[in-house]
Amino acid sequence: MSTSSPKISLESSQIRPLDETVINRIAAGEVVERPASAVKELVENALDAGAGRVDVACADGGKTLIRVTDDGHGIGAADLPMALARHATSKIDGSDLLNIRSFGFRGEALASLAAVGRLTLTSRRGEDAARIAAAGGEIGAVRPAALACGTVVELRDLFYATPARLKFLRSDRAEAQAITDVVKRLAMAEPFVSFTLRDLTGGGEGRVVFRADAETGDLFDALHGRLAHVLGVEFAENALRIDAEREGLRLTGYAALPTYSRGSAVAQYFFVNGRPVRDKLLIGALRGAYADFLSRDRHPAAVLFIHCDPHRVDVNVHPAKAEVRFREPGVARGLVVSALRHALAEAGHRASTTVAGAALGAMRPETPARVYQMDRPGAGALSVAMRGQAPLAAQFDEASARYEPPAAAVDPAHLPLGAARAQVHENYIIAQTETGIVIVDQHAAHERLVYEKLKAQMAETGVAAQALLIPEIVEMGETDSARVLDAAGDLARLGLVVEPFGPGTICVRETPAILGAVNARALLADIADELADLGQSSALQERIEAILSRVACHGSVRSGRWMRIEEMNALLREMEATSHSGQCNHGRPTYVELKLADIERLFGRT
Repeated sequence: MSTSSPKISLESSQIRPLDETVINRIAAGEVVERPASAVKELVENALDAGAGRVDVACADGGKTLIRVTDDGHGIGAADLPMALARHATSKIDGSDLLNIRSFGFRGEALASLAAVGRLTLTSRRGEDAARIAAAGGEIGAVRPAALACGTVVELRDLFYATPARLKFLRSDRAEAQAITDVVKRLAMAEPFVSFTLRDLTGGGEGRVVFRADAETGDLFDALHGRLAHVLGVEFAENALRIDAEREGLRLTGYAALPTYSRGSAVAQYFFVNGRPVRDKLLIGALRGAYADFLSRDRHPAAVLFIHCDPHRVDVNVHPAKAEVRFREPGVARGLVVSALRHALAEAGHRASTTVAGAALGAMRPETPARVYQMDRPGAGALSVAMRGQAPLAAQFDEASARYEPPAAAVDPAHLPLGAARAQVHENYIIAQTETGIVIVDQHAAHERLVYEKLKAQMAETGVAAQALLIPEIVEMGETDSARVLDAAGDLARLGLVVEPFGPGTICVRETPAILGAVNARALLADIADELADLGQSSALQERIEAILSRVACHGSVRSGRWMRIEEMNALLREMEATSHSGQCNHGRPTYVELKLADIERLFGRT
């Protein structure tokens, strides 16, 4: 084994203060990671100044130019030098670091940017506008300027004073995309503010990359309109309104239906007191709320806002303010899970509209359909024509389709999933609604219905526990065993009874009967890992629900089984009365609804 050399030599071991310029450049490494970080800090300053319009312009992915213009209250000429000083701010007085109600509060952003780039700050507050410039930490004098209102911050040649940082930046396109993501995230946080992002690469006026005009109406209407603009109309159409409160914490926002899921977690946005954050606790809560509706390779889409007293959340735990810490993390997580599950339950059998869109896209005619100009026949003429053209049951292939005439006239207006008309390929139910048709996967639909019944029965009677003839002793270390024992009460309600058995050792006395033979060591290890990562564990509950899902799959109506018209209608009515029946246990849709107008367009009848 070789002897390592000392990190600090005796000749250079004297302690001495760093130069102010070096201090600012070190701080810039924490606050300004890339051009998108600079845009975030500058736009947040504009929002803190009460801006109603924020314009952002960038060139070469923000490496050569970043300009942020706002119409906020501005900065007085006398305060401009102090605005570029480190740890100088007008947003807090330092008496209470927990009572923070603004985006910024450290007073580091402008000083850091001035230390690593060429920054010009022009602002007007009152009658006269003024400008101050800084480059590489050297601050110039205040000079008169021309500006109608607000503030303009122009940053050129980012990281020119620290060229080594430039080597770690990604391509211009990747940095520009990161800037776009930052502006969109802040636009979601402030729906009553107008945002414009322009790319000036190549000179001239450039091109508008993103634009969102200020929304009107109440908070939910404005947020819904902004989300439709930022995330797309499809998200807005398939999103559920969230509004819940628990122990002083309020959750608002929109969460998408399970059938509107994504292949990655790119459509998950969290805001705490208006601040965009990336918090493991909230990500885990969102995943837990949808765990019963999506497979592991699918991710929910949601935009969620948590509002609380600033004293109940610490935003001063990360230099970039991207992480927060709740005083009562269990309350925050429980609020997210319960609110989302309640909203999903209220959605009933509703499935996302994207399912129908995909189905229509797959049914494009091979040749362009001719468009006929014709009048729609009246109800009487249509009835006579239908009787004359009614197909006979013998004309259908017995192995592929069944036709049953309706036993009695049913008003489709009172039947959201319509009245069953046929069964094709012994697996798909065709139902007629007032506005179109519904195609139901009988196995997937009945599987969800049986699963929901099993879960309801388990909630009423609890999880049956099976006592082990010989208790299993599991050694897992003092830290992990302490986490598991702290959650012993919750585990006992799920049928897993544990108790301490010496330092770092747990005795497993009972396991959930529905799981059968259990590898207690592996199960406790999974639970301990989740407790360490998220503060709570759903591993045991997920395993129990997976067993229930498997039982529901084997106990439901099988594909290939012929169903009578009464059975098909009974299945439809039960779907309408059961929550979450719009998707099966694996997150796939149980039915597709096709509007009559869309079907007519397929045949060129519009």
